[in-house]
Amino acid sequence: MSISEFCIRRPVATLLMSLALVAAGLFAYAVLPVAALPRTDFPVINVSATLPGASPETMATSVATPLIKQFDTIAGIDSISTTNALGSTSISIQFALNRDIDAAAADVQAAITRTLRVLPQDMPSPPSFRKVNPADAPVLLLALKSDTVSLTKLDALAEQVISPALSTLDGVAEVSIFGSQQFAVRIEIDPDALAARGISLNALKAAVAAANDNSPLGTVQSTGRQMTIVADTQLGNAAAFSKLIVKSADGKAVRLGDVTKVIDSVANTQTASWHDGSRAIILAVQRQPDANTVAVVDKVKAMLPSFRQSLPAAASLEMLNDRSQSVRGAVQDVEFTLAITIGLVILVIFLFVRRLWVTLIPAFAVPMSVIATLAVMYLCGFSIDNISLMALTLSVGLVVDDAIVMLENIIRHMEETGQGAFEAAISASREIGFTIIAISLSLVAVFIPVLLMGGVIGRIFNEFAMVVTIAILASAFVSLTLTPMLAARLPEAPKHDEEKQGLDALLEHGFEALLRGYDRLLTLCMRHRFAVLILFLATIGLTAYQVRTTPKGFFPQEDIGQLQVTTQARPDISFAAMSALQAKVEDVFAHSPYVAHVASSVGTGGSSASNSGRLFVELKPTRERPALPRILSELRSQLGDIAGIKSYITPVQNLSVGARSSASQYQLVVQSLDRGLMNDWADKLTEAMRQDRAFFTDVTSDLQNNAPRQSW
Repeated sequence: MSISEFCIRRPVATLLMSLALVAAGLFAYAVLPVAALPRTDFPVINVSATLPGASPETMATSVATPLIKQFDTIAGIDSISTTNALGSTSISIQFALNRDIDAAAADVQAAITRTLRVLPQDMPSPPSFRKVNPADAPVLLLALKSDTVSLTKLDALAEQVISPALSTLDGVAEVSIFGSQQFAVRIEIDPDALAARGISLNALKAAVAAANDNSPLGTVQSTGRQMTIVADTQLGNAAAFSKLIVKSADGKAVRLGDVTKVIDSVANTQTASWHDGSRAIILAVQRQPDANTVAVVDKVKAMLPSFRQSLPAAASLEMLNDRSQSVRGAVQDVEFTLAITIGLVILVIFLFVRRLWVTLIPAFAVPMSVIATLAVMYLCGFSIDNISLMALTLSVGLVVDDAIVMLENIIRHMEETGQGAFEAAISASREIGFTIIAISLSLVAVFIPVLLMGGVIGRIFNEFAMVVTIAILASAFVSLTLTPMLAARLPEAPKHDEEKQGLDALLEHGFEALLRGYDRLLTLCMRHRFAVLILFLATIGLTAYQVRTTPKGFFPQEDIGQLQVTTQARPDISFAAMSALQAKVEDVFAHSPYVAHVASSVGTGGSSASNSGRLFVELKPTRERPALPRILSELRSQLGDIAGIKSYITPVQNLSVGARSSASQYQLVVQSLDRGLMNDWADKLTEAMRQDRAFFTDVTSDLQNNAPRQSW
């Protein structure tokens, strides 16, 4: 007894099996993660080290080089890129796609430990690492601002409450704080006052350090008790520091305020951030390379109500640049397209069959095959994304074939032999069962080369091929089980001798007219075989020409409604001047009718150099604005009119390859053992590309070696 005959004779068991598949598929649909694309991110670990005051050359030779030598011994590394700036080094290690990021992190930590003995001894802290790709855009920005609460209090909330809590969430790699305003007391020394009182800088430094010491003071013991000595030795504001005695001679005390200017300020006065024109503390949430964007954003949003409850009444915590919105919107569009596709397929079947009960069979079989595919996707660890949904949409046209083949053979038996539906289903399923299996396997074989593809493209299209394969096999199973069982319960056999009326007759006449037209066209082609051959060859030639001339690229540019803007001014610009220029750039976006929100940051808190800045721009929904190329063209034209600063716009993409952050969409790395020669050719190449405006836009270089220097 074949599986089809078993299902025909056991309808209850078949229905229960089908319902189990549907229940499993619906459960999988509810728990499958939602993403823009399959998991294609390379595992990336970013290592950072600081040595205050060291030049970029010193950081490269004494810090970066020893670390890289140890990192080279780690297995599975795809590439290592390094950025050296004044007093800091950032090393991005990109591993192979199949490398586990947690195991890679353990290897990186071990390599850092082995390098500590050869690193400079005056480094304030050992190198640290994070499982984050510096080239990836944040998945969510949070703006903490207030008109009345000081920025230092807001920064304390960000540093001590919000950032630590978010950093513990699964999938969050790092929470960066742009425009940090950490409270600090700044002491501005008056050299003349120190010299007049005979106080050296070292003595002043020692007095301040001793007054602010937090060392344990010990305990006091008696026969029956023991007490810990506690003294409040911490000075918390400028007024307290001003009263500090730094020297006492001849009965006269010299206080810190007598020889210095002590003010309440912030730890870093060379950084600031704005949100929609108002000063704010910006928190950027970045995900781990293998984390799901939507899941990470959902977890962050779930914690926001508790954060808002701890804020002062006049403070607000706002979200912007939510990457999950574009992902959900794209997935919903594809899901709607999938539903329309299924509906159109069923409508076409009804127009040709013109029998409701017969049409209902593939109407059940097609959705069931898709739903069953979702269950297997869950077992395979896939996600609901644009690629998997595209595969399901494509598979609708394939899975319906099996049901139609089985159904058509059953109806043929009913028409030609006069058998009842039950007998015809058993006979027809015996004949067509092997054919359905052969058709399904031949379709699966088409996708074998796609399954064997490697790299990023292979990772994307492997899921596509797998989903189509699963859908085809699920369709074959449904066509061998549910379809013949339902066909065996058809109410009556179709009769050709019945006179067609109404819509049935109209459709029949239309099909006959279409058949006659095809017959005339085929006859015409057979009479002019040579002309048809020439047309065929011309079509092949035109296709080859279009393949050669059509623009080519790695992946189409997406419009997810977000832009990253990098600004750059001259290397010796002051913070105040840079902030003024940055405000002009921000004003261009703020007055654009296409921009919803903009966050801006200047200084070392948000960029790699003091003459650089960043802007995160959230565009309005696509229905309220024109296409992205037009917006970019208008914005670049307006930004080009601002003198003294250059702005580089990069649309945020769901697929980003590489671990090196850049102000442009594409990167070209120039390498050489001769540093001077490398710098010269990097400048020449940059200038040559800037001159060719027909092919290149927003050309920049991360080489900044023309800042004024003072030699001693």
